[in-house]
Amino acid sequence: MSNVRTDKPFTLAGRTFASRLLVGTGKYRDLDETRQAIEASGAEIVTVAVRRTNIGQNPGEPNLLDVLPPDRYTILPNTAGCYDAVEAVRTCRLARELLDGHNLVKLEVLADQKTLFPNVIETLKAAEVLVKDGFDVMVYTSDDPIIARQLAEAGCIAVMPLAGLIGTGLGICNPYNLQIILEESKVPVLVDAGVGTASDATIAMEMGCEAVLMNSAIAHAQQPVMMAEAMKHAIVAGRLAYLAGRMPKKLYASASSPLDGLIK
Repeated sequence: MSNVRTDKPFTLAGRTFASRLLVGTGKYRDLDETRQAIEASGAEIVTVAVRRTNIGQNPGEPNLLDVLPPDRYTILPNTAGCYDAVEAVRTCRLARELLDGHNLVKLEVLADQKTLFPNVIETLKAAEVLVKDGFDVMVYTSDDPIIARQLAEAGCIAVMPLAGLIGTGLGICNPYNLQIILEESKVPVLVDAGVGTASDATIAMEMGCEAVLMNSAIAHAQQPVMMAEAMKHAIVAGRLAYLAGRMPKKLYASASSPLDGLIK
């Protein structure tokens, strides 16, 4: 069949990863819960807000890298809390210095504190500077297909449209825009922000996303470690369902067994 899908490795910046779940490291009760939840998630890539988390810039304070060592996890510094391109670029350069030349970053430039919606104009500015500076840029963006296309054309290695606003847990609010981005994109598409529970992650993967990034959905669950494991299974189930190809939807019932040969 010409429409049969075959799996392909999940690759970023020349590295291949077994897990398609990326997780954040903030909002947990303490570093021990952070460690337990991330271990349960099976994630290999963990994202760190450089402006809010100590990864060596504050000597003498608890260091996240002590519980999530870079020799075990790929650390993905992000620019959470930045509201213009200049701040975001400076933060990425600081992360590269702290992580010994590490070039893989997650760019996010926010518009305001109430919605945490991306400021796409400043995001594009920052992306262009960072790509020229040798960074491998994964970029948080709106679900606007045109902006997603422009960010890919600017050299970003992955686009990460929001499913819903950060921390809302609303799930995929605009699946139609996301579908357009998926159909058009020549770089990996990862859903970022808005996931609330396992079914949200599964739906994103069933649509064809390469991976899903989340933080609040795990950290704010009543039992974060258990939710982390649920998300691990949700990602796998969604990917398998995408590859398998769902049955067509029908308005009316159809018999599950053939009617020919019935005894009369």
